[in-house]
Amino acid sequence: MKYGILLIALSSLLWSCGSNTDVNADGAAEAAIDSLHFGEVITPDGAITMDELLVQLATSDSVSTKVRGLVTSVCQVKGCWMTVKAPTTENAPEIFVQFKDYEFFMPFGLAGSEVVLDGYAYREVTSVDELKHYAEDEGQTAEQIAMITEPEEELKFMANGVVIVQ
Repeated sequence: MKYGILLIALSSLLWSCGSNTDVNADGAAEAAIDSLHFGEVITPDGAITMDELLVQLATSDSVSTKVRGLVTSVCQVKGCWMTVKAPTTENAPEIFVQFKDYEFFMPFGLAGSEVVLDGYAYREVTSVDELKHYAEDEGQTAEQIAMITEPEEELKFMANGVVIVQ
């Protein structure tokens, strides 16, 4: 009798500790795409456009802000970075987004979704080694990766929180 009660209590505890993540074949956890918030819980209210952000970065080294954009790609290894651009401009520059202290990751299938990011934007020179690492994460071919020979100045964003806009 007491083993039955213990089993029920243990089962109940394990069930209540379930998470909103799936583990893919590589063992990396992927958050369920129906979860709207990642990191700090934020709202889309007060977000500026990517075009407004670019104007602000033209006169400042960094900008603390909330910005709205379209996800163009996500790290396919862990979801530990993504690129975002203005949703209204075809050839808009992309901004490389990372997540504060690697506290959260993005779903792999988020490309094409509109998001709002809260954090700070800045410009930074990215080394060849780091660019090659990101290209591998994105699944580029060995030939594409070999073509990376120069560091690049990039627009970057360190996000405290992300919300998917629906």
